[in-house]
Amino acid sequence: MATVNETGILLVCLGNICRSPTAHGVLRQRAAAAGLLDHLRIDSAGTHGFHTGARPDRRALAAAAERDYDLTDLRARQVTGDDLQLFDYVLAMDRQNLETLEAMAQRQSSAHARIALFMDFAPDEAGAEVPDPYYGGANGFEAVLDLVERGADGLLHHLQAHMRGRTSAGM
Repeated sequence: MATVNETGILLVCLGNICRSPTAHGVLRQRAAAAGLLDHLRIDSAGTHGFHTGARPDRRALAAAAERDYDLTDLRARQVTGDDLQLFDYVLAMDRQNLETLEAMAQRQSSAHARIALFMDFAPDEAGAEVPDPYYGGANGFEAVLDLVERGADGLLHHLQAHMRGRTSAGM
């Protein structure tokens, strides 16, 4: 559970082996570079439990490693109703998973999280989806990284503004 000084972010795709662990690794590294990692709790999950306990897809690992992102410690898990209470942001990689998360939230009266598309935080890319590269080639994983880097930068910019607002309000 996020502490008072932490913001919890859960990144969600279908099986949690391609897009969401890539976003997890990118966001974690960029948050560390920005000096924000101590203020964030970052995790990833899938709306389905197809790959629970598995490492990210080997192609996602390779593409991430080419850009110096380390995903090797990540393991797939399925999103739960509790996640909607424990995280401040639950961010879907595409509309299908967004709809699944919104349906989960409707069934849970105590849902706390802001549920949105991850790319809504990228400048000029609101409403964009991060496409699933699973059935494609290596360049699909490169395209995912390009999108995820822009989304992570936009999200961090949003979070920094939010944190400054809390600080100046005396929180």
